Amino acid sequence: MDFNPIDLILHLDTYLNLLVSNYGVWIYAILFLVIFCETGLVVTPFLPGDSLLFIAGAICAGGGMDPLLLGGLLMVAAISGDSTNYLIGRTLGERLFSNPNSKLFRRDYLQRTHDFYELHGGKTVTLARFLPILRTFAPFVAGMAKMSYPRFVFFSVIGTVAWVGGLVTLGYFFGNVPFIKQNLSLLVIGIIALSLLPMAIGLLRHRLRPGDSYGR
Repeated sequence: MDFNPIDLILHLDTYLNLLVSNYGVWIYAILFLVIFCETGLVVTPFLPGDSLLFIAGAICAGGGMDPLLLGGLLMVAAISGDSTNYLIGRTLGERLFSNPNSKLFRRDYLQRTHDFYELHGGKTVTLARFLPILRTFAPFVAGMAKMSYPRFVFFSVIGTVAWVGGLVTLGYFFGNVPFIKQNLSLLVIGIIALSLLPMAIGLLRHRLRPGDSYGR
C-alpha cells in the first residue's frame, strides 16, 4: 500500500495495527507524541486526533494495548500539550502571528478560535477539544489573552477527560462491531465531517454577518 496522507486517514486502523506489531510497547510513546503535538504545537493542527482515539480504543479491545494505560497516558499528553501551547501563546503569541501573509501561522485559524473564545469564554478550552484545528489554537489564544492558568487547566482537564475517555471508550466497545469494522473508512470520514461541522457553521455565519470578515 503506497503511503499518502489521505490513505493514512482512511486506513488509520491498518497503519496503527502495523505500528503495534512492529513497535510493541513503544506504540504508547508514539501515540503520546501524536496527541501532544496535535494539542501542543500550532503547526500541527492536521494530525488525526478524533479518529486516532477511536481506532486506538478498538485495538485495545482486540488486545493490542491496555485501555486504561493508553487512556491515562493520552490524557497526560493532551493536558501537557494544552499547557505547552498556552505558554507559547502567552510568551510568543503576538510575534508568531504578526505576519498576516504567513502560510505557517494562519491568522484565519487564529481569528476563528478567537471569535469562538469570545462567544463561549473559558468553556472554549473544553468545547474546542471536540473541534479539529480549534483544539490546537484554543490554548494558544487563551495564553495570548492572559487567561488565568489555574482556570485554564481546570477547563483543559474537563475537556481532556471527556475527549480522550469518551472516544477511546467508544472505540473499545464499538470499534470491532462487524458492521463498523467493515465500514471503518466511512466512519472515519463521518467523524471528521461531524467534528468540522460546528466550525464550518460558525464560519458561514461569520461570513454572512454584514461588515465582518476573518481577514480583518
